[in-house]
Amino acid sequence: MNDPASTTGLTAAVAVVCADQQDEIPLEADRWARLATDVLTELVEQRQADRQDELTLTFVDREAMADLNVEHLAHEGPTDVLSFPLDITVDDDAPLRLLGDVVICPGVANDQAPAHAGTLDDELALLVVHGILHVLGHDHDDEESANRMREVERDVLVRLHWHGAAPATFRQEHDD
Repeated sequence: MNDPASTTGLTAAVAVVCADQQDEIPLEADRWARLATDVLTELVEQRQADRQDELTLTFVDREAMADLNVEHLAHEGPTDVLSFPLDITVDDDAPLRLLGDVVICPGVANDQAPAHAGTLDDELALLVVHGILHVLGHDHDDEESANRMREVERDVLVRLHWHGAAPATFRQEHDD
């Protein structure tokens, strides 16, 4: 298991606390914390120079994800990503704003990657971005909002993950 509580991805305006609490899929937590930091730096609006935004990014095993999925969504089994925005109004003068938590199951991501994003690397990047967008208030409840969210995901991945065009194998929709 990687360092269970490494604080990484720190900039003057954004802090991402990342933890890898699973053993199934080896990953570099620091790398994903950096991506999350870059995504937040680009997407968070109304940034105040004297305030820091904080997000937690946690990688868990299938059992832990299944427990979270049942507890919070009443769905059986593990899922790929869950987001928990903190719906707390804080004082505008507060030095820290807690945005929320993103929880990813690399085992599930690995299973769905070949038919979805193409590679595990691209799948994890998509899930990091997708989870952060949910924390920031994006959703995909209807076709219009789903299309908008996919567009933002792709734009962010092009700039911050691929640094160029999406690979031909990349897909955002799951097979039914």
